[in-house]
Amino acid sequence: MKKDDVPQDNNRTYGGHKKVIYAVNDAGEYEKIRSTGWEAEEFVTLLAVNELNEQALAAYHRVNRGESSPLEYHMYAKRLDILGLSQATGFFQWQIKRHIKPAVFLRLSGKARHRYLDVLGLTVAEFQSIPEQAPAK
Repeated sequence: MKKDDVPQDNNRTYGGHKKVIYAVNDAGEYEKIRSTGWEAEEFVTLLAVNELNEQALAAYHRVNRGESSPLEYHMYAKRLDILGLSQATGFFQWQIKRHIKPAVFLRLSGKARHRYLDVLGLTVAEFQSIPEQAPAK
């Protein structure tokens, strides 16, 4: 992409920030160019965020019905999926799936719990519960 072709569509998912993109300048060399984003990227990002919001809401209801542990809700609420949480905590994906089961969640060791707390940025009390009100869609 040429320097003058770098999109500047004021992507609202950037929150007013800019992103560095490498583009070719007039001398044919790569140069760092600041971009406010482009419409296609914003659309895809919003789709992903909406999907995670829907997953968080579904998990919230499963936790309320006793079918899942608060870990599943917090994972989605913090914009993670099982793969992302696995990479961030160092747990295998199968371990996280197990920890999502209510009976297993209640028996988590302190060490395992703290790995989740560090990644999710939650207190013990927050981690062991979910908000009183369901998250907005």
